[in-house]
Amino acid sequence: MSLLLKTAARNILRNSRRSFMTGSAVAAGALAMTLFGGFVSYIFAGLETSNVQRVGHLSVFRSGYFLFGSGNPAAYGIDDYRRVMDLIAQDPVIGPRLSVITPTQSLVGIAGNFSGGNQASKTFFGVGLIPSARDRMLQWDERHTGQVHRPDGRLSDDDQSRGLVGVGLARILALCGPLHIRDCPPAPARGSEPGDATKPREDLVRLAELDGAPSSETKSVSPRLEILSATAGGAPNVVSLAVAGAEAQGVRELDDNFIAMHLGLAQQLVYGRGEHKATAIVLQLHRSEDMAVVRTRLERLIADDHLDLEVRDVRDLSPFYVQVVAMFGAIFIFISLVMGVIVLFAVVNTMTMNVMERTNEIGTIRAMGVRRGGVRMQFILEGALIGALGAIVGVILAVAIAALVNGAGWTWIPPGNSSPTAFKVNVLGNPMLIASAWAVLTLVATAAALIPANRAARLSVVDALRHV
Repeated sequence: MSLLLKTAARNILRNSRRSFMTGSAVAAGALAMTLFGGFVSYIFAGLETSNVQRVGHLSVFRSGYFLFGSGNPAAYGIDDYRRVMDLIAQDPVIGPRLSVITPTQSLVGIAGNFSGGNQASKTFFGVGLIPSARDRMLQWDERHTGQVHRPDGRLSDDDQSRGLVGVGLARILALCGPLHIRDCPPAPARGSEPGDATKPREDLVRLAELDGAPSSETKSVSPRLEILSATAGGAPNVVSLAVAGAEAQGVRELDDNFIAMHLGLAQQLVYGRGEHKATAIVLQLHRSEDMAVVRTRLERLIADDHLDLEVRDVRDLSPFYVQVVAMFGAIFIFISLVMGVIVLFAVVNTMTMNVMERTNEIGTIRAMGVRRGGVRMQFILEGALIGALGAIVGVILAVAIAALVNGAGWTWIPPGNSSPTAFKVNVLGNPMLIASAWAVLTLVATAAALIPANRAARLSVVDALRHV
């Protein structure tokens, strides 16, 4: 075998220009596959990080909520959710794998801004959460993407009156000025009948005071919204929310309708003086690879305790994430196929030319006793060497280019994000990608050499010696 390898290497150098061009095609294929694969890997890591930070790895809902509960979250509250959380956190399988476990409350309603002569209202989708748990979730970065959000103090466990809104909702409710939002145009002036501008505000304040909720008359430097929703019993309820800031949500439909508030305030709005429940129990794990194990264990706990609950993971809750992963995966496969076809034809052409030029040589070695298998193996090894060397060069170039790109400090806004992040190509951090690109192109080059190698092996000795 060593003699065959030496002979194959010498034959490659006999026509160095042709071998160089073929190796360059292989290197270009390896370069394209590795760079785009590194970019796709970075996209996947960023999407996973942003979604896990937002909704966790797993969520426990009351049965039926995932399909039917978004229209009436109050009807699908989890009874005695604190006991369920303790059951999960104390489990010997789930507990060590948990990073954060926290309840959330979904709600829908109408938000109105009636301060300073404004008369703007908008339907909204809201979520009640525990601010400290949210801050811990936003620091999850298992893939080392750098998308870590440090606590800013706008929400606090000790102050249930504060909340955040989407930038789009702030624009619609004329909060751009009070919140000092950049690139946010003021709402146009609206005509109204004299005396009518304050009536909606007075009605909502009166309703809030009747229910014992803090009214918008509370003195605060933050702008306030009056939040109207229906309780679990169907009665209208109002609370006053101090808007501590606005956050872009990345998706316009969500950005124009989103409000985040303290869990206690959301429960007060949805359940009033009744039993406070939670829409979901969110679990964020230390490692994503534990998600399947934890989900199986959760379903077993729910079945053993006869709880009317169901488990959903981040892929169920974020279909956009699944769609983007599928799209970029399909693009990567398409590019890999194109590069593979180019390498295939380049190697077939080169090896066919080599066979034609060395027909007399083939006849000579066959006459000296070399079997057909030996001739076939010689040409296959030549194709394999060209593929292996070209793929090595392509991978080295990809690593160098990725290092330059990562060090350039470029930023962009990836899918699903609302703020710029570093533009990176994850090549060195993905050794399996490097090994796969090298192995695939080497195998393609080896397979491409089979056709001309079989032709060389089937040549008649007499005809090969007479070839001119």
